[in-house]
Amino acid sequence: MHWATMANYLAANGLEDAGVVTTVVGIWLTTRRNLLCWPVVLVSDLLYLVVFYRVRLYSDALLQIFFLAFTLYGWWYWWRGVRQEGEVRVVRLSRPSLLAGLAAGAVASVLLGLLMARIGAALPRLDATLMSFSLVASWWQTRKHTANWWLWIAVDLVYIGEYIYKGLGPTAALYAGLTALAALGLRDWSRASAALEAN
Repeated sequence: MHWATMANYLAANGLEDAGVVTTVVGIWLTTRRNLLCWPVVLVSDLLYLVVFYRVRLYSDALLQIFFLAFTLYGWWYWWRGVRQEGEVRVVRLSRPSLLAGLAAGAVASVLLGLLMARIGAALPRLDATLMSFSLVASWWQTRKHTANWWLWIAVDLVYIGEYIYKGLGPTAALYAGLTALAALGLRDWSRASAALEAN
């Protein structure tokens, strides 16, 4: 590849590519319940804030701001648990909490979709729905609930189509990989939960 072509590619896609790499590493570390996942995810949140803003996926850009807050909270919450218990322990999600999370995601989807349509966002209702349920999944993840992986699988599958439509090929490929990582996380966290219940 010619140096000028490579430089042009990196200028156009460097942030997205760096976001892909840091996201994959961060989610893989999360599936392993490794505390280092949080600083890596923090970097990916910042990178994708810029990427999504550039392509007018404003709900996704706004989502990164929420992700920054969740990442900092999750880092603190997991660190506190490791200090007290010596490891990151999976916690069962109660039925009322499950229903409350899904209801909050649905209500936020409608309200945010209306706002995003008014400000001219691309794919306002779809993007708002994905953002809302990503927030629910993120909250469950910070609280160490295995259900977060089920929701991430559903959300990530829809995100793949959205990103293909918006011409974000590397990000669409990333979300295909994230779906696989979410399945791995679901398997590993379910095993950890079962082992905890057996003791």
